Amino acid sequence: MRSVVWLYLFLFIAFFDLHAQYPILTPFAVSLGAAPSFIGLMMGMYSFTHLPGNLLAGFSVDRFGSRIFIVLSLLGAGILLVLQAHVVNPWQLLVVRSISGFVLAFLSPACLALLARFATNQVQQGKLMAGNGLVHTLASVVSPAAGAYLVAQLGFTASFQALGIGLFIIGLLAIFMVRVPAEAISASPPSVSYPAAAAGQKAFSPIHSNSGEKTASQPAMAANTASVPWSFYIMPFAISCSQGILFFELPFVGNQLQSIMHSGILFSAVSLGALCTLSMLFLNHYPAYARTYIGTFVLSLLFFVIAIHWPVPLFVSLFLIGMTKGVILPAMSAHLLQLSGGVKYGRIFSYLSIAFSIGSFLGPLLAGQFRNVVSPFFIAFLVLMAAVTIMPARQPFQPFTASTPSIPESKAS
Repeated sequence: MRSVVWLYLFLFIAFFDLHAQYPILTPFAVSLGAAPSFIGLMMGMYSFTHLPGNLLAGFSVDRFGSRIFIVLSLLGAGILLVLQAHVVNPWQLLVVRSISGFVLAFLSPACLALLARFATNQVQQGKLMAGNGLVHTLASVVSPAAGAYLVAQLGFTASFQALGIGLFIIGLLAIFMVRVPAEAISASPPSVSYPAAAAGQKAFSPIHSNSGEKTASQPAMAANTASVPWSFYIMPFAISCSQGILFFELPFVGNQLQSIMHSGILFSAVSLGALCTLSMLFLNHYPAYARTYIGTFVLSLLFFVIAIHWPVPLFVSLFLIGMTKGVILPAMSAHLLQLSGGVKYGRIFSYLSIAFSIGSFLGPLLAGQFRNVVSPFFIAFLVLMAAVTIMPARQPFQPFTASTPSIPESKAS
């Protein structure tokens, strides 16, 4: 597990570096002369260029492993951040951000797939996914305020250079510190069983005791991988769309462009809320589909009350939004692992990243185009409520065991 600790450490620093840009990117674009609609396009293109990267990552991570893509993504992102510090007009910034979106598209599927391969059973997989969310949240708690403070002290150019150099150094260290699970683990007998195993049934484990068992179980696992319903990905699309709207609109709320530091604190409020619920470990004992639906429903209501300007401080509203995110995101990842059947982690997580990317692309784009017509927060409310209404209540989130029947295609579509 030492490799997991190192991976978490590098993920923390990488996420810290990337999230530090959120409160300063919009003011930086405005300083270059970009209009709000162009800023929405720029943020959307960053997510849109994730799509080809996610598609390539899905097959490439399964074939070549995660380590090389983690290293190359960090190195490439660091170089592009240094270049971003020297752009002189909005179109150059759009090009650099678009390339950054493609480069960083490999990072998340590679990291999640590597974490999943360290696990020996579903319980450990869920814990590792929760640990990834905790690391991500811890980094995003302090990084927006830190990024805003950095700009206040050094300016945009020096800040982007410092963040880029930091990412590049992390990429170099990852070459030596990130390790893949030892092949010998696959020969170890499964020591953890589930209630189904106690009843005489085979429990699910992505790691088998011998090659014969692995060969016999591969067809069943492949079938369950194919049985993941596409409607599952409606929820991550809606959540990322609402998040993209929030991240686009937040610097404009209350003319926060005049105070980058204040914007950074507001971004940190979201992360603090997520950290609060991620620390409530007892929530993991409740069904993940229930956590996902209840959390998404509450999240949609929060966007609605912000759109109608309810008499509650914005910091409190953002903290509550973060709390719902801390409930939703780990539950979705854990259930996707169960539905995958324990194989092709890279491909499964690339599909998840594609859903997130499409939502992140459309969110800022819609907010930039229609913010003078309707509140972008109301658009987020509609998207989330549509996802809660359309997505089946139980079928996509049915926990997988060896005795669970495959989901018929006619019902999953």
